[in-house]
Amino acid sequence: MKKIEILPSLLAADYGWLADGILRAEASGADALHIDIMDPSFVPNLSFGPDIVALARRTAPNFYRNVHLMMRRPDLYLEAFAQAGAQTIQIHIEADCDLHTELARIRTLGVKPAIVLNPETPVERLTPYLDAVDEVLVMTVHPGYGGQKFIADCLPKITWLRARRPDLDIMIDGGANAETVVDAFKAGANQFVAGSYLYRQADMKAAVAELRERMAAAV
Repeated sequence: MKKIEILPSLLAADYGWLADGILRAEASGADALHIDIMDPSFVPNLSFGPDIVALARRTAPNFYRNVHLMMRRPDLYLEAFAQAGAQTIQIHIEADCDLHTELARIRTLGVKPAIVLNPETPVERLTPYLDAVDEVLVMTVHPGYGGQKFIADCLPKITWLRARRPDLDIMIDGGANAETVVDAFKAGANQFVAGSYLYRQADMKAAVAELRERMAAAV
């Protein structure tokens, strides 16, 4: 069984106190920080740039940085995010670039490559890329905003992926809470991004521990 990993999403932190939000996530016992980078031509919102990844590296240098590029042309920014301190870079299968080339380039930059699938995209489209990535992120909301409702129709995609790549890290992002992470875990996911759910907790450490306990009980 793949290791269960929980990733607080910085998108849900207080933007006036981002360094504190990073340290809070690190102190929670979570496995990594998830940093959402939004291009308003790809999603109906915009968020951070490479400087926020660099802030995370300065603030919590030992806290793993998982960077999700919701961008139409992520290929134009790979070096910038790698230099800022990204340790995994996730790019969308729906992006306008040569995915084989760019996934390989991410790896040559010393960063783990990952691919992301939107809810409306058939999971079978991932087949040509599964051997080129260390991780697949299945979006369980439509990307662009935090706090959305979990789309349960995405769960069969996770099961499909796990059947074909038992060794792969499979992540979900969107609508995660103490109930939906169990559903995704049962489907085959082992990495769980939680933004609004974790950052609104008075005790994030207890909330992270509860998520782990609920999934352990579901084994």
